Amino acid sequence: MPILPPDVTLFPPELLHNGIPQGQGRCWWAVYTKARQEKSLARDLLRDEIPFFLPTVWKRSVIRGRKVRSQLPLFGGYVFLFGNEEERVRCLTTNRVSQLVPVHDQDELQTDLRQVHQLIVSDTPLTVESRLVPGRRVKILSGALMGLEGTIIARRGGDYLLVAVNFLQKGVSVAIQDYFVEAID
Repeated sequence: MPILPPDVTLFPPELLHNGIPQGQGRCWWAVYTKARQEKSLARDLLRDEIPFFLPTVWKRSVIRGRKVRSQLPLFGGYVFLFGNEEERVRCLTTNRVSQLVPVHDQDELQTDLRQVHQLIVSDTPLTVESRLVPGRRVKILSGALMGLEGTIIARRGGDYLLVAVNFLQKGVSVAIQDYFVEAID
């Protein structure tokens, strides 16, 4: 049972599926927030109707003997803003932002975020990966994750698919069997 209702983590819902044109002076920004301010910033952006994505996952824990589920940011400290210059300034005025990091390859970040969102929606158990490990690039052939591309890494005696947000040099991994993937050369 969650303590609070789920937060909106993607606004508007079609943001990652090319629902908003790249024009209108809009571009992606990686917003590095002050400590533990990711969800509060997302609420402020939602209130101001500024497009954003805050990747989150559900975590189960026991508090005072009660089992609870809470929604935690997947990439601690980061919210992804898709806005114009005016919306960027409004984001800065929330007093929740430590730094705004410009994104040089807009298309690559949007593709990476779309894949991370697809992993989250699939409700597959995820593990956050701090640094990218070089390895073989693959594409998933079947199942709920069909079409996703990533890098295979070996960890804890099993194979995992790493879906990376190259801009942050971070990613998430999911356990995968080798017969579900095809090498990309």
